[in-house]
Amino acid sequence: MLRLQAWANLMKLNHINVVARDAEALAGFYRKVFSLELLRGPTTISGEKVSRGNGLPNSAIRSVWLKLPGSGAPFLEIHQHEVTHDRAQPRVNEPGFSHLSFEVCDIGRTLTAIAEAGGGQVGEVTDFGSADNPLLIVYARDSEGNILELEQFPATLGG
Repeated sequence: MLRLQAWANLMKLNHINVVARDAEALAGFYRKVFSLELLRGPTTISGEKVSRGNGLPNSAIRSVWLKLPGSGAPFLEIHQHEVTHDRAQPRVNEPGFSHLSFEVCDIGRTLTAIAEAGGGQVGEVTDFGSADNPLLIVYARDSEGNILELEQFPATLGG
């Protein structure tokens, strides 16, 4: 039997899933703002195996995969279910999965790109570092209201 530590060494994060109202439009937002590359184009998956796996009867999912910066995995998987249940916009302090965080070279430019792509700013740009070592952070929303955190580290300050 594998010890817990050995088991943990056999695991890795594979992907992050976001459920969208419009998978292709949300993928377009992330491609435009963060220059994510298309890993797998829009594909529809359905049938008995899909429904058995996710526990949703008659499940049909439109799926787009985007490559996150720096690696092929984990990747961002965007799903659009044929049947969805709407909810209020998530808030930063709600329990559960909260946000995607991106390290960016210019928070101001990224916020502008987010606004131009249909998203918006949630908080104020705040320096969590020091005068010698600034660390800028701000929260925003993508075009469907999901929360994003932008971080600009000293090495990337000034673009």
